[in-house]
Amino acid sequence: MIRFYYNLSPNPMKVALCLEELGLPYEPVPVDPRKGDQFDAAYAAINPNAKVPAIVDGAVTVFDSNAILLYLAEKAGRFLPQGDAARGEMLSWLMFVATGIGPFSGQCVHFRHFAPKDAGAYAVDRYVYEARRHWGVLDRHLDGRAFVLGDTYGIVDMAVWGWARNVPFVLGEDAFGTLPNVKRLLDTVNARPAAQRAEALKARHAFKADMDDEARRNMFRFLTPTP
Repeated sequence: MIRFYYNLSPNPMKVALCLEELGLPYEPVPVDPRKGDQFDAAYAAINPNAKVPAIVDGAVTVFDSNAILLYLAEKAGRFLPQGDAARGEMLSWLMFVATGIGPFSGQCVHFRHFAPKDAGAYAVDRYVYEARRHWGVLDRHLDGRAFVLGDTYGIVDMAVWGWARNVPFVLGEDAFGTLPNVKRLLDTVNARPAAQRAEALKARHAFKADMDDEARRNMFRFLTPTP
């Protein structure tokens, strides 16, 4: 059985969706970053980057959410396009999520919601602009397409879903007004039974909700002076 190390943030949730879509048996193992679980030595042996998600599938360990999506899809032989041209398009958009949508949305959230007040307006403006730009690229691409790669649902849509669920927190409550195609894709995936099962993970384990001093130390260690 696959051991799935997770919390409820966007990157682990896209893997939860993939596991549910594939119907692969897995054991969810909570890793609470606000409590510092990611720095436990046993977990660091699985993911030296001290991030979630990660999976252990027998003798195989994979970390980074997009690498896990690709591994699981290849293992099951599902949710992947056929042919070199289609595979090239799939890899391009999967990496667009991995290197653009995810990082810029994450930094946008950090500077809008969690950074010290003296971090400066420049950082906020920079990451809001880049997050909005990346989501805009995706929204334009989705115009006239049911899914990112056309008519067929696949792992790129799962990768997008993980982050699209958080667009209002990333860019503001009115953000979907300028991203109608992203919202349509989100609604389409949300209606899938696998997505509903993935969301049900919220009831499986309790994660620390407070962003108190302990949580800030564990999540943003660079903000804590070195003793």
